[in-house]
Amino acid sequence: MNIQVAILAGGMATRLGLLTRSRPKSLVMIDTKPFLEHQIMMLKKGGVKEIVLCVGHFAQQIVNYFRDGTSYGVHITYSIEEKPLGTAGALKNAERLLNEVFLTLYGDSFLSVNFKEILSFFMRSQKLGLMTVFNNNGLYDRSNTYVDDTGLVVKYDKQSETGLEYIDYGLNVFQKKVLEMIPPDEYYTLEQVFNRLIGMRQLISFETKERFYEIGSITGLAEFQKYVQSVRQ
Repeated sequence: MNIQVAILAGGMATRLGLLTRSRPKSLVMIDTKPFLEHQIMMLKKGGVKEIVLCVGHFAQQIVNYFRDGTSYGVHITYSIEEKPLGTAGALKNAERLLNEVFLTLYGDSFLSVNFKEILSFFMRSQKLGLMTVFNNNGLYDRSNTYVDDTGLVVKYDKQSETGLEYIDYGLNVFQKKVLEMIPPDEYYTLEQVFNRLIGMRQLISFETKERFYEIGSITGLAEFQKYVQSVRQ
């Protein structure tokens, strides 16, 4: 089973302050390796060999570091944004590189999942999109997702204060036809795509039990650093 993952790594990373003044978030060093290298090795371990890097801010630094991925045992292609396009706009920009079914991963997320199991579940569902979810209950970040008894995502609200138990886990699966919803060369977010799929009852969930790590904040960065050190010991 060929698994293709598009990593959304084009953000400005303003919450990391001086750490990302002169480099992209993907190249922030965690225990002697840039974060993106930790992601790539995690994907390779999970059976992923084909990676599309959606990059923008300081893109050339990422290209120069990882090149075609050969030295990491994967194949990397690049989709470079000339201007900020948002998480969904970045996928539209990469349309020519994407397979008929592909996975997406946020550029600041580190996950422990079975990629093959998730992809198989998605194919059986015959839905247009899948969102992995974690029963967060507000623990690691604000919960933002409601799932009904059938497993469909029926609400996604990043601003909600109460009533939501799940959080999107950072990994999604889409049929390529979903890209038809996204206007070309415009800023468009995955949140907008999720809500359109919810309206169509076409967004299935896959619950995972392992916590996620993220480096989108200084706190998250410190927690991931501790995780990496604990695994290494």
